[in-house]
Amino acid sequence: MAAKLNLSGPLDSDSSSSNDQSVSNRSSNRSMRVAEKERRKNKAEDPFVLALKYFSDVETGTPWHGNDDFERNLVVVEKVAFSRGLSPEAVSIMLEFAMSLRMGAAPCVRVLKCLIPATVVPQEAVVRAVVWLGIGKLPITTQVLFIKWVLTIFDMIDAKDQLRAVYGFIFSFVTEENLCPFICHLLYLLTRKESVRVFRVRKLLDLQSKLGRQPFLLHLLSLYKVFCPELVTLSIPSRMRSGFRNHNSPWKSALLVVQKRNGSQVPSSIGPAVTFKDKTNSRKRKHCHLEIPALSSAVNKEVKTELSSSRKVVPLVQLHSFAQLLENMHRVELPAQMGSLLGSSLALQYLDCVQDESALLRLNFWLGYALYEEFFCIDGGVSQNSEEALQFLDKLLSAHHFLQEGFSSSEAFLYKFLSVWDGSLLRPQILGLLSNIPVVPSSQIGQLLFEPLMQLFFTSSPFFKCGLMECLNNMLLKWLTWHSVYALEDDLDISLNSHTSINMTLSGFKDSVMELVHFVGRLAAVGLQLEGCHSLLLNFVLDFYETVCDMFLKYGLPLIVMPPPGVFYPALFATDPVSVDRLAYVMYRYKVNLTSAKSQEKLTEQAFHISRQTFREFNNYVVIMVNCLWNSKMIHPGMGIQLREELLLKSNVPQYWASFDLTHHPAFMSYAVDFHQRCWPGRKDIDLNSIKHSKPWGWYLEYLFAQGYDGLKQFVQSNISRQLTAGDGQGDNVSTQQR
Repeated sequence: MAAKLNLSGPLDSDSSSSNDQSVSNRSSNRSMRVAEKERRKNKAEDPFVLALKYFSDVETGTPWHGNDDFERNLVVVEKVAFSRGLSPEAVSIMLEFAMSLRMGAAPCVRVLKCLIPATVVPQEAVVRAVVWLGIGKLPITTQVLFIKWVLTIFDMIDAKDQLRAVYGFIFSFVTEENLCPFICHLLYLLTRKESVRVFRVRKLLDLQSKLGRQPFLLHLLSLYKVFCPELVTLSIPSRMRSGFRNHNSPWKSALLVVQKRNGSQVPSSIGPAVTFKDKTNSRKRKHCHLEIPALSSAVNKEVKTELSSSRKVVPLVQLHSFAQLLENMHRVELPAQMGSLLGSSLALQYLDCVQDESALLRLNFWLGYALYEEFFCIDGGVSQNSEEALQFLDKLLSAHHFLQEGFSSSEAFLYKFLSVWDGSLLRPQILGLLSNIPVVPSSQIGQLLFEPLMQLFFTSSPFFKCGLMECLNNMLLKWLTWHSVYALEDDLDISLNSHTSINMTLSGFKDSVMELVHFVGRLAAVGLQLEGCHSLLLNFVLDFYETVCDMFLKYGLPLIVMPPPGVFYPALFATDPVSVDRLAYVMYRYKVNLTSAKSQEKLTEQAFHISRQTFREFNNYVVIMVNCLWNSKMIHPGMGIQLREELLLKSNVPQYWASFDLTHHPAFMSYAVDFHQRCWPGRKDIDLNSIKHSKPWGWYLEYLFAQGYDGLKQFVQSNISRQLTAGDGQGDNVSTQQR
């Protein structure tokens, strides 16, 4: 019995512990049920939930005037909307209530103005609302307000496929004069190649004949022409105001408040993502228009996955390598905000490979708006946000360098900004953008570029002059590179930009290049005079002419332009040997190009004709250089610099005619003295004329050339037939180009 009792002891304890555990579980489950019941009760009693239920269930014909329930519930919805935004379900309920006119047209405007989404907007709700437009009961002002709302939250719509399915229905509203600008903007955002039809092009052209060349019609037609150029024969202006008109939206500021409070970025098609500044009482810019959005989609993950699988598209944000981009090149879905392309090298690679014109148009629209809002809308905005502007322009420059060309919107911005620029604000970035400007027709280049740049150049420091010279040299290099890459085989027509359809004849291109070279020549001549032949400025000028002298052989452009005397003589008489050596190299390359062009002219009939004036200028420069550096004849008839002999005698300079030969030239005198001491170390008196004897002269030339002055070496070897003696000028033959 005792054993039985002892055996039964543990069993009783186990059973009691299991009973206690089951009781605890039942108690826990009961608590959870009570908590869930309480939560549902609280949710059912939540004023916002009750308000949404009221607007969902309200019957058609219910009066709104004097309706306390309506007013109380709408105030609750407005409070939530303007504080933390409406959920997708709430947006659907309120939009359906407003567009269905259950309580008439009067409450519709107030409801539309409080539709501030917190995350995304359901596409189905927008489509249903668009269908309500066709009933014809909504006042035209309310219809305009609704389309404005759709444009504002366009990038927050979770998908666009159903909206594009009713493209034709939306297009039917273009005949409404008051709706037409906004409908065109919406169509611009929805248009795909399959949307372009002949009857739609005809309708837009008919509207244009009635309303005139309105910007909103031209922009939509330009997009149609990108997709189907054979259907749109209308000539679209090459320079239009970028984008559609930025209408003041009553939702923008509320969206910003919701964005700041929720700590998330709210995309908007009206403008880039913005943030608040601290000084709200100032009239200066309050928003950061230059913040580049992150590469992301406005669609939530569940919707995005479903849509991607059904439409077989791949969002660009999901691609992480160039190999993945190549595999999905024709299935890429662009991000909600086109501005985010600037911050992604993979996105820029997509633009460069596919050259999607619609994507470029959208990107230019965003970029034009951002630059305009930052630099033109409000005074003083840039100076207080220079760091932000600096980072943005650096990103833009990086995109330009990656694509090896600029955007049309940044080009239009520069033409306006140069007229108000002080030359110091964001100088490296502005000059970098300026160097990427495509070829400007010669009839417009003076007004657009030369006039504002000339005013800045003559009133600026030497370092700005150097920066501008470098900028114009880079601009010329890009122009010549575009010509050499995109020139057609028959050399009759060239395409200036791979992302545009702008064409220019070869003669027009030559005129533009010639205008640029002559303009830089005028700037350089006056600038060197103003700055006392500043050596740094002179070297930047010679950089430019190293590009100019090789335009024919390196870039295939049948054009040779000589430097003006205001550039040639300061370089020849420079006090540093590098400038003289670079001038000698430039003249050597001019000779090589002229010789090649002349030989081609004799062999082929299609070779370009070189004017006699060009040969005369070149020969004159060569004779002057040889006489000064080699023959010790600084002043002679026909030279660009003429001085009376009595003035030279009054200077008391001994043997003034030899002051600029290779031994007495200020740039090379230190080398001559060093060479003299090496040759005649025992001499106490230095006689530089002794170097001009036969053997020392040859040694001296080898000594100079060994210092790295290859330009001088090439010039001497190509233009002087005998190098044994110097100074008498009798045994030396100057090789010049005859015509």
